[in-house]
Amino acid sequence: MSEIIILSGSPSAQSGTDAVLNYLGESLRQKGFSTVHLSVKEIPQVDLFEGRYDSQSVTEAAALIRKAKGAIVGSPVYKAAYSGVLKAFLDILPQDVLEDTPVLPLMTGGSPSHLLALEYSLKPLLATLKAQNLKGVYLLNECIDKQDINQPIHDPDLNQRLEKQLDYFVQTVNKQKQPI
Repeated sequence: MSEIIILSGSPSAQSGTDAVLNYLGESLRQKGFSTVHLSVKEIPQVDLFEGRYDSQSVTEAAALIRKAKGAIVGSPVYKAAYSGVLKAFLDILPQDVLEDTPVLPLMTGGSPSHLLALEYSLKPLLATLKAQNLKGVYLLNECIDKQDINQPIHDPDLNQRLEKQLDYFVQTVNKQKQPI
């Protein structure tokens, strides 16, 4: 079993991003992976606001991320980019925290006009942490049912694209060199 970290950059209590990330986590568990969910909501606000990179919550989160064989990072789109709280969190992590780690970036948004936020904001941010970015998926909020925990994506084409990217992510994680 490999461990996958699923990082949510959503500050919202009722989040479409979280619904999709939870769904992906369950899909990965069914494929034999163990998963750990980490939300920016779990990091104390004072650590984020004051940039406390050496706080216990941040060092523990960094250790979880470093230990993972792969990561899925999701964020809602705010002002044509990832959430500010996700940026605040990633800013206080070590610069190489995702080094050589396959990462599936995911963004959710209210308009197709924010589709490129994935390419122009989230993926470059993850690259600064030395992530091995995969293609990624952008999902429209209207295609996500936050209440349906078993299948929150009700658009068959979107669900097929997401499953295809998840399968590629799994293949990439499985190809990673195993520790000796």
